Amino acid sequence: MPGKSIPRRTLLRGLGAGLALPLLDSMIPALSRAATTASPTRAAFLYVPNGIIMNEWMPTPAPLAAGSSVPLPTDFPRISKALQPFRDDILMFSGLTHNGGRALGDGPGDHGRAGANYLTGVHPKKTNGRDLQTGISVDQIAARRLDGKTRFASLELGCEEGVQGGSCDNGYSCAYSNSISWRTPSSPNPAEIRPRAVFERLFGNQDGGIQDSDPREARYQKSVLDMVRGEAQLLASSLGGSDKRKLSEYLDSVRELEKRIEATEKTAAPRPKGIEAPPNSIPTDMTEHSRLMFELMALAFQTDSTRVATVLIGLEQSPRAYPEIGIPEAHHGLTHHQGDKEKIEKVTKINMFHVQQFAWLLNKLKSTPDGDGSLLDHMMVTYGSGFSDGNAHDHANLPLVLAGRANGQLKPGRHIRYAAETPMTNLFTAMLDRLGVPVDSFGDSNGKLGYLSDL
Repeated sequence: MPGKSIPRRTLLRGLGAGLALPLLDSMIPALSRAATTASPTRAAFLYVPNGIIMNEWMPTPAPLAAGSSVPLPTDFPRISKALQPFRDDILMFSGLTHNGGRALGDGPGDHGRAGANYLTGVHPKKTNGRDLQTGISVDQIAARRLDGKTRFASLELGCEEGVQGGSCDNGYSCAYSNSISWRTPSSPNPAEIRPRAVFERLFGNQDGGIQDSDPREARYQKSVLDMVRGEAQLLASSLGGSDKRKLSEYLDSVRELEKRIEATEKTAAPRPKGIEAPPNSIPTDMTEHSRLMFELMALAFQTDSTRVATVLIGLEQSPRAYPEIGIPEAHHGLTHHQGDKEKIEKVTKINMFHVQQFAWLLNKLKSTPDGDGSLLDHMMVTYGSGFSDGNAHDHANLPLVLAGRANGQLKPGRHIRYAAETPMTNLFTAMLDRLGVPVDSFGDSNGKLGYLSDL
């Protein structure tokens, strides 16, 4: 009926479950469709540790003059090769720097500074005690201003487990290396790395989730869709053909994700015969782990459960090995290659592997309908590291991709060169503007990055 619509934040409820819905045509009043902003702009910040082999990263071989841009070429180098199919959906940058990651008189500790400084733009206090001090991260500035518009102000996800106490890098607390999201200058938001825990947060009991005393094992034998089936059928009976199809496809995707989480829990780690893996197990396969976390994030955006997320793909000084691509050595150790060609090749393969997972996410976002386009059309997704050269601990000319169109506020398909030492926080300040969260300054920013929407 004209002027009638389903509320955007409708939940399908059942015993212990609350399933948010994707955007349906029925959620947009017919008489105000043109004036309704159906798809908000969202932002995600992805972080990879220990730098990138830069001569295999940047697609544009010839140097650009500062303040200029060129179309991305049709042939990308090895590390960024997986992004080639998305050349019209991404911006790549040169010249951005995080000065706060440098020593600035504090001596060694670049890894701790790189993580803590990355989204805050603030040089962290050197301490391994409780007196942590850095800055509020860009995701949390946005989350505060957008609080109340979604069920969750933000999501903090990760793919590698870390600790928050003790010293991890030359007198810098492990909290600095293991968190990129900071709620306050002294309060990190540790990343959640358990797919089941994120699934429960998104689709579990909306009055606080499942308590430790609840029979988890019995519950996990029953799909969340079983719990909301009655309301789902009732809703479907009131929808038009297009919305019925969207609802069916969405419910299928939730169930498929649920099944994949169940499968990883059954094979998460070796254990004695007859003993089941505990709930909330962490997948041992990095590909499956990262893609589960990316898919959970995509569902959170699709249902407008949040508009801000961070993903810590790996920890600074990561000890992770990558047997799935034939590399048994720890990532961090390899990055201190001192010119050893064999080690450089292994780091290159790790970098390629990470980018391939990022490309998988871009494909997921681009293929997920959202309003009058796709999720990627309505998003900004950054992918980068706190180092360029991990061997030299170089915080200048950092590798960074910005994907998406931010509801038409970005013009992708280009490589943009900025003047040397341009603060990375200038980009984050410009992104906050496009999220509808304008700030005068942020971290060490000295302006807002230009050329994002025009030449």
